[in-house]
Amino acid sequence: MTISLSDTGKRYNREWIFRGLSYEFIKGKTYAITGPNGSGKSTLLQVLAGAVAHSEGNINWSNSMGDISPELVYKQLALAAPYLDLIEEMTALEFLQFHQSFKPFLPGLSIDSMLERVGLQQAIQKQIRFYSSGMKQRVKLIQAIFSDTPLLLLDEPCSNLDAAGIRLYQSLMEEFRMDRLVIVSSNDPQEYPFCEEKINILDWKPAARK
Repeated sequence: MTISLSDTGKRYNREWIFRGLSYEFIKGKTYAITGPNGSGKSTLLQVLAGAVAHSEGNINWSNSMGDISPELVYKQLALAAPYLDLIEEMTALEFLQFHQSFKPFLPGLSIDSMLERVGLQQAIQKQIRFYSSGMKQRVKLIQAIFSDTPLLLLDEPCSNLDAAGIRLYQSLMEEFRMDRLVIVSSNDPQEYPFCEEKINILDWKPAARK
């Protein structure tokens, strides 16, 4: 999968979040969108996901079959982000079964093995609302990293994770990022040590370029 931007910009009211961004994100490569808190990293990630419309310029999604309609981009991606909620009345098992019903997981992975991989096998029948914030984040990472999608988007993926959780995340990314387009939005280098390309969103803010 490839995402191509040409002079793309996003504006809220009179403020440009980014502008004049021409860039190509290519399958099999890993990218980090960096910048300070509140700089618009998450907005750019949502534009790349097709969830937020851009204000000017062009954006194109494509794969080996041709162009992908913006309305269908969601089928090609998995996303983990702090602003996405889990269904907390479900157990982890029920939540992942529900997710799998509309977005399959990578071949050869069972839900039990995924939960064991992230240390949640003892809490498989516990409702997510009783999980700690770190345990909830591990569930978010499972449903994103293990989804069988060509595009993986991660927004602050180590939120609420302790040192062991961060090491686990890095290990999962080393193993499961191959042959996918991976884009991480973060201002924490621990979240993107594997990223080959880095984009500082401040380079695409009109005020920053004056």
